[in-house]
Amino acid sequence: MAQMDQNGWPSQSVNTGASCISNLGYPQHSRPGYIRSSMSLYMKTKTLQGTLLIAAAACCYGMLGTFVKLAYRDGFTTADITISQFTLGFVTLLVLHRIIPGKSKAEQKIGFKSPVQLMAAGSSLGLTSIFYYTAIQYIAVSLGIVLLLQAVWMSMVLEAILHKQRPTMMRLVAVFIIVTGTVLATGVLYELKSLNGFGIMWGLLAAMAYTATLYSSNHLQLHLPPLQKSFWMVTGGLVIILLVFSPALIKGISIQVFISWGLPVALSGTIFPPVLFARGMPLTGMGSGAILTSLEVPVSIVVAHYWLGENISLLQWLGVLLILAAVVLLNIRRKNAG
Repeated sequence: MAQMDQNGWPSQSVNTGASCISNLGYPQHSRPGYIRSSMSLYMKTKTLQGTLLIAAAACCYGMLGTFVKLAYRDGFTTADITISQFTLGFVTLLVLHRIIPGKSKAEQKIGFKSPVQLMAAGSSLGLTSIFYYTAIQYIAVSLGIVLLLQAVWMSMVLEAILHKQRPTMMRLVAVFIIVTGTVLATGVLYELKSLNGFGIMWGLLAAMAYTATLYSSNHLQLHLPPLQKSFWMVTGGLVIILLVFSPALIKGISIQVFISWGLPVALSGTIFPPVLFARGMPLTGMGSGAILTSLEVPVSIVVAHYWLGENISLLQWLGVLLILAAVVLLNIRRKNAG
């Protein structure tokens, strides 16, 4: 029974809402700490989720080089591979976009500007494939991977210029370790005598286009569902592919490539990575996400070893361990900071 004062009002000793919370196990003085702890746990969970998503995307890209190399061995051209890759990717994402239920309000209210912006940004997807596939016609795949992963430091520079975000010392150390590990892991030191200027040029252009793709995944139209965002970006990539290879389309491309290598290349290069990047990049940030993409180097080396029979030296294994150590170091540091 509540105690009343002389005027008939509840006395100050009666339990208020705050004391009720205290009775439920959440004291009033600890509520701010509890909220901070809950938010910290939430952010750590989201960051871990983003890390796993980007790592999965990197693994997909790591297998891509082997698939392309096998397709080249079967006599297919760059036009055959890229057109089949983006056509199958476009069709697959279109079907998934239509059949998966539960469209969000953001998806229902999408206007004209968002698709156009994403298609323009998605052209970097197509350009990355064109530049990278062209580069490995002139240089070894291992050197092509080294050049492609220059996107790790390019992403940090771009973020610093556009958003005034200076990279932390830990990120700079991680980038240095990754670049060193990549050089060792790919065995590029043994191939310096066979360097080709055109191959290096195309490889650096691929890194620039890859940087643009990472930026788009991290900053553009974040309110849209990842599947829808990826669909419009792949559509933009398909448009640029068809424009660049229009002469090959007029002459006619191989239909066999759609059956043999089109689907593996599409899955590992056009379907899974864009969706995973669109979901994971906003959770980790562009700088950390770019570092995580370096995981494609160990994956590409291991896949090439088992599928192509390429030997892996002890020096290459050391490079792989350095890359993995840098990624683990970055995430441990971020966990402790959180």
